[in-house]
Amino acid sequence: MSAAPISPLTPAEFDESVPQLAQLLVESVAGSVSLGFLRPLSPAAAEEWWRGRRAAVAEGTLTVWVAREDGVVLGTVSLARVPMPTGRHRAEVVKLVVRPGVRGRGLGRALLATAERAAAAEGRRLLLLDTEADTPAERLYRSAGWTHYGTVPDFAAESGGVLRDCAFFYKHLPPTGS
Repeated sequence: MSAAPISPLTPAEFDESVPQLAQLLVESVAGSVSLGFLRPLSPAAAEEWWRGRRAAVAEGTLTVWVAREDGVVLGTVSLARVPMPTGRHRAEVVKLVVRPGVRGRGLGRALLATAERAAAAEGRRLLLLDTEADTPAERLYRSAGWTHYGTVPDFAAESGGVLRDCAFFYKHLPPTGS
């Protein structure tokens, strides 16, 4: 398990972290990780995308956690909450990203567990996520107890522009105090 501390970002910390979050995104997209962006992703475009999340962070509908080591962001995960009254019991895990050079140390699993614990602590009972099928990410979610509920062929293009299947998962969380 990675020893890198994981912490949620306040709006001010988020603003300060945007350049490093953007670099993490650029490196991952360059390495063919499917995150919704095509190669080449410029640092400016990645920063713009992250800055577009700022309002949601400030409103509390999006929490962004980072794992840092020696001041460097090694990974991130976000939890997007459903604002409508009928969906307040659920949230979506989004943008779980680990720097290419530190993968395989358990950091992705630790980030995922952090988002799961936070969601449970605030009373969320159902989490959702999606990922490119047949990838290390899919194997991580399966091994972390997530339930696969379907695969959609040719759902999205990977970073090189090739259409790939997408696997969809959910996870029921135990009630608080369990």
